[in-house]
Formats: sequence, C-alpha cells, structure tokens
Amino acid sequence: MGYAFSKLEMDSALLDGSSSNHDVASSSHLNRQLNSFEHDIAQLTKLQSRPHENLSRVLPGKREFPISTAKMLAGREANLSGRGRFSSRDCRHVLSKYLPVNGPWVVDQMSTRAYVSQFSVDGSLFVAAFQGSQIRIYDVERGMKVQKNILARSLRWTITETSLSPDKKHLVYASMSPIVHIVNVGSATKESLANITEIHEGLDFSSPEEGGYSFGIFSLKFSTDGREVVAGSSNEDIYVYDLEAKKVSLRISAHTSDVNTVCFADESGHLIYSGSDDNLCKVWDRRCFRAKGKPAGILMGHLEGITFIDTRRDGRYFISNGKDQSIKLWDIRKMSSDANCYRGYRNYEWDYRWMDHPLQARELRHPYDQSIATYKGHSVLRTLIRCYFSPEYSTGQKYIYTGSHDSCIYIYDLISGAQVAKLQHHKSTVRDCSWHPTYPMLVSSSWDGDVVKWEFPGNGESPPPASKKILRRRQFY
Repeated sequence: MGYAFSKLEMDSALLDGSSSNHDVASSSHLNRQLNSFEHDIAQLTKLQSRPHENLSRVLPGKREFPISTAKMLAGREANLSGRGRFSSRDCRHVLSKYLPVNGPWVVDQMSTRAYVSQFSVDGSLFVAAFQGSQIRIYDVERGMKVQKNILARSLRWTITETSLSPDKKHLVYASMSPIVHIVNVGSATKESLANITEIHEGLDFSSPEEGGYSFGIFSLKFSTDGREVVAGSSNEDIYVYDLEAKKVSLRISAHTSDVNTVCFADESGHLIYSGSDDNLCKVWDRRCFRAKGKPAGILMGHLEGITFIDTRRDGRYFISNGKDQSIKLWDIRKMSSDANCYRGYRNYEWDYRWMDHPLQARELRHPYDQSIATYKGHSVLRTLIRCYFSPEYSTGQKYIYTGSHDSCIYIYDLISGAQVAKLQHHKSTVRDCSWHPTYPMLVSSSWDGDVVKWEFPGNGESPPPASKKILRRRQFY
C-alpha cells in the first residue's frame, strides 16, 4: 500500500530514521497478506478513506492516488462529485494525511507516575490518573483546564484503570483491590476528596466464596449503554457488574493467569475480548456462555503475556499489545475452539518488570500464530503498555498507535505495518496515550509525571502547564 507514505509526509520527516531497517522489513514481511488487499480489513480500511472517483481522475482512464489536499478542495469547488460537499470518506482522505506530531505542549506535570490517560467518547473531556492517588479531568474545549481533581479512595499501589461513562456523568476507577469506586463527575464540586467532599461509592467485585482473598482489577470498561462495567482481574477471572442491580451479574473463570485487559467488542455488549499473562486472547459470547461455560474462541500468536486489547468496535477485529514486544491484529473468524499448548520456545528466564527482552527471543515465532498482522518497533516492558486504533472519524482507523518503554509514542500504518511516526519528549515509560476522536490531537502520559499534547498545526511556544505550579519530579528506576 504505497500511498501510506504520501503526504504523511516524506517532507515532514515523520519517518524516523533511527528505527532499524530490520524492524520495518520484518513488519512488512509479516503483513504481506494485508499489502496484497486479499484480506477484508485491507479493503475496509481502503474504502473508509477512499475519496470519490471523480476527484481522483487526472486524465480519461487515469487516476491519481493519493490526491493532494489542494486538488481535493478544487474538486469540491467544481462539484466534481456531484454532491457539492465532501463525503465522510473524502474528509478522512484529507485528514488522515495530517498526524498529530507537532509539539508537544505541556498539559500537566505531576510528581508521581501517570498510568492512565484517555479522552471521553466525544472528546470534550480528558482523564489522567496517577500513582499518587490523583485523577484529573480536563476540559478540552477550555484549553485543557482542570475541571475536576479527584483524590482516590483506598488506593493500593496505584490507580490501574479508569473508565468514563458514555454520558460523562460517572467515572469508575480501579486499584489492586476487588473494590472499584464510582464518582459523580457531573457534580459542581471541583475537589472530589473521597468520602469527604464527595461520596466515592464502592462496587464490590468479590464474592463470599473468595474466603477473604484479595485480588486486583487491571482492566475496566463501561458498556456502550452505561449500564454495565466489565473488568479483568489478577485472580484470572472476568467480571460483569450490573450498575442498576449493584451486583456482579456474570463471573467467568477465564484464563490461567492474570487477566490484564478486557473490553466489550462492540455496541451490542454481547461479545467480550480478553487478554492474559497466559499468552492467549479469548472471545466470550454472553448469549451462549451460560449454556456452554466456555469461550466462543481462542486466538494464539503471542509468545508472552498480553498487556492490552483495543477493539475496532465492529465485532470482528481487535489489536493486542504483548510482552513479546509486538502488537498483533486479529480477526475473530480465525479463532479456534482449543489452544495448542506451546512452551518449547521458552528456554530462558526473564521478568518484563525489571529485565530487558532476551536477545534470543526476538526472532522467535509462534508455530500456531493465528494473527493476521504483526507490528514491531516499540518496547513493552515494566508495565501494561497500551495500544489503539486511530479514530474512525478523522483517519478511517488506518493507523494503530502505542506507548513504549523507550519513552516514545509509535504510530504504525495498519496495512503496511510501517512506522509512520515516532514522537519523542518523555523521559520515562509512556504507559498510555489517546488520540482525540475528531481533532488531530494526541495526548500522552508517562512515568516521568508529564501529560503532554501533540497536534498537527502549531509551531509556537509551549504554554504553561494546567497546574501552573511545576512540581519537582521523582526519579524512577
């Protein structure tokens, strides 16, 4: 897919020369089936950002692709499409050329590690959570001004996850505890101190048969209708919590190790994706789970534990980040009913929390790999680093992006697997980052305590951070 490097642009030097040719060649080789447009997702991605055929016509029988923005605008003024305006696909074709790579501009600086940073569904709010018990909600439309400062309740180690309800009225946050807390984000109180200025209601995910065993919640997501929360835990289980009934409505003994990541596959809420330190991704269909008690399917390919899953929200495709230093793209139509137990590759001992990835492991391949593409170049060490599809509205989901232990943010072309941008600012691990759903803006958060935004336009000086007072940074090792 040669056009991926069009105005992304060679002129703007978005292709980072420091990345190894081997990594690019490896990704391109692994994604050869996508390059050939034989797979559905390549066709779908192409269609989502393919402009009207009349706008691409140069001469009779000859077309230009990609089309320059100037020609797109001229074609719109001449009404070549017959619509008198750009379609959503035309808009994506233009917007997807301009990545949020300029800056960065400092949003906030804290004295503790940033673990979570996410835009709301409509992009009007931004949530960042820190190891030092703080969760901050920023008003995006007011220049990222702090709208609510939340001091978490009963924190254990760190805030592992937050999730904002679709209506932006409530926020749930998790820790290394079976109790998840919910906060009224829509209240007028700016300083939300747990059970002092506001009540942080506890949602208990444990059950009597736990026998007092305490586990932690690694992953937490609202359903599209805001009525349920799905969670992945350190006790190998998946939970679905009914917020109206105020109880756990479904508990699944899902994996044989920590469930690091879980999410609803689409708006229906029927399908759930999960990823675990047992190296497997699993698909759960709630419509038939109670009868079978088994996953709808299993997907193998990662050689180490899975740190995060992001869904394309179509009930078919998702991506996963793994401790084997790769992102994988999956099509659930390729899943199997059982997992092949493959442990022959592990002739070394290592722990990603404090060790580098072994050299002898970097060229290993899973013999039963069911993924349809693999992306490499970033580093997944020390913490559960996250990856995402780029927004549908502005890019047609033609990119994937991820934080990295090497303090950078990486953006890959979904189809070619090539690295199209590498953002450098942070001084420590970037655990999370979030691309605005409509603007060419990306916000990253790091263990160095910085929350910064990257945009397409702008070359000015960085404004002062939202907190105004810059705190002395702690050094992390």
